[in-house]
Amino acid sequence: MKLQNEINKRRTFGIISHPDAGKTTLTEKLLLFGGAIQEAGAVKSNKVKKGATSDFMEIERQRGISVATSVLAFEYKDIKINILDTPGHKDFAEDTFRTLTAVDSVIVVIDVAKGVEEQTEKLVEVCRMRNIPIIVFINKLDREGKDAFDLLDEIEQKLHLKVTPLSYPIGMGYDFKGIYNIWEQNINLFTGDPRKDIEETIEVTDINNPELDDLIGSDAANTLRDELELVQGVYPDFDQEAYKAAKLQPVFFGSALNNFGVRELLDCFIDIAPTPLPKESETRIVSPEEDNFTGFVFKIHANMDPKHRDRLAFVKIVSGVFKRNVPYLHVRLNKKLRFSSPNAFFAEKKEIVENSFPGDIVGLHDTGNFKIGDTLTEGELLNYKGIPSFSPEHFRYINNADPMKSKQLEKGIDQLMDEGVAQLFRLNLNNRKIIGTVGALQYEVIQYRLEHEYGAKCTYENINVHKACWVEPEDEKNEEFADFKRVKSKFLATDKRGQLVFLSDSPFSLQMTQQKYPSIKFHFTSEF
Repeated sequence: MKLQNEINKRRTFGIISHPDAGKTTLTEKLLLFGGAIQEAGAVKSNKVKKGATSDFMEIERQRGISVATSVLAFEYKDIKINILDTPGHKDFAEDTFRTLTAVDSVIVVIDVAKGVEEQTEKLVEVCRMRNIPIIVFINKLDREGKDAFDLLDEIEQKLHLKVTPLSYPIGMGYDFKGIYNIWEQNINLFTGDPRKDIEETIEVTDINNPELDDLIGSDAANTLRDELELVQGVYPDFDQEAYKAAKLQPVFFGSALNNFGVRELLDCFIDIAPTPLPKESETRIVSPEEDNFTGFVFKIHANMDPKHRDRLAFVKIVSGVFKRNVPYLHVRLNKKLRFSSPNAFFAEKKEIVENSFPGDIVGLHDTGNFKIGDTLTEGELLNYKGIPSFSPEHFRYINNADPMKSKQLEKGIDQLMDEGVAQLFRLNLNNRKIIGTVGALQYEVIQYRLEHEYGAKCTYENINVHKACWVEPEDEKNEEFADFKRVKSKFLATDKRGQLVFLSDSPFSLQMTQQKYPSIKFHFTSEF
């Protein structure tokens, strides 16, 4: 019974959006309601000394962007909420895709002025593939932006979502008066002063009541009445089952920076969002209520604390109870491991927990046992699936710039690759190391972290590679495969797991190779 209660109390979700739409600011404000922080810091570079609580790496503070997914937990109205704040920058999309395997629902943040941007489209597509329930939050209403109906249309067309507004803005930018909460039937007036009490809402059960004219002026009141009538006519009523089945997406309006519309979002979220869900493994579907513990690693982070050189593996608990100091089976290595100090998170604050329940994220200190996608169980041999490595789009040789520090460089590259920051390939011909990334910004991050966390300096050198493909021969002993290895020897490399990779130098040569060796399959993700 206790396990069921704990499961019902949990909500685990990710926040996704295009860079700069206000994801991290929204995360901060949600924490503010949970009483987890006293004052929130905005992410704009140089303006605020405090910095956002969820951006703890030095490079994030300098750039004012989030580069690593951070895990935050807080309690609100007796509900334990786990937030995974993902990087919006497209160069870190892979981290975000992996994080989406660990969430039960998602909040998509959209900038009122820019509307739906390309990165949002990609991420929402992944959510649609996995049928993750989505709530949309339209942010920055205190600035001039697009008309509410135009935005709702754009979300429907570009993101292929079926939306229904649960709150509606009164004016926008300079004329922004507040928000009418359709879900709770009340009005929240905008003062423009974020320090004022955020709780004040005025109940308006009947929008035809003349009191509304006194509150916001008769012009605004009449416009609101017309628009709400239109909303009710055009959009379907909210249906929780349809939302959980990812067939209907509720929309909220607000301004995260001014703390406006965030409470409405949170109150509705804890009402409607799904509790931890069952997850598919390679052998069966595992449900959270099962007595036996299972969980999987979706992220590894080295050096969270520069003083301690620690490495943490983030584990999402799928079923049962994770207990401290109990030995669990590491399925890939087939050995038992016990964890004396499992951590629960609050940005850079961590605390040791005795028990964790389905939906929770636990950080385990790792001495090199874990890779992304590993499964932990109480003894059952089962593997969770769906955490792929994508084929990189940028390639460079990495060279050691300080011969005295080659050991530090080896260790640094090794650990950063385990983290999934980028992928390492070794050329079979001369064993040179090639780093492949999804975005160019990652090279800077790698260089910066190698120097500041491992004391190793590196330089890069360009290499002409168009795509990396994982090679799967029909038969390793046949003539064709031997010929392929001989002819293409200077384009062959191995990845970290020892799988064979073909580095093609142009789309044309890839096409020709595929035609010439029909029995060999070329894959663009490593999970095949």
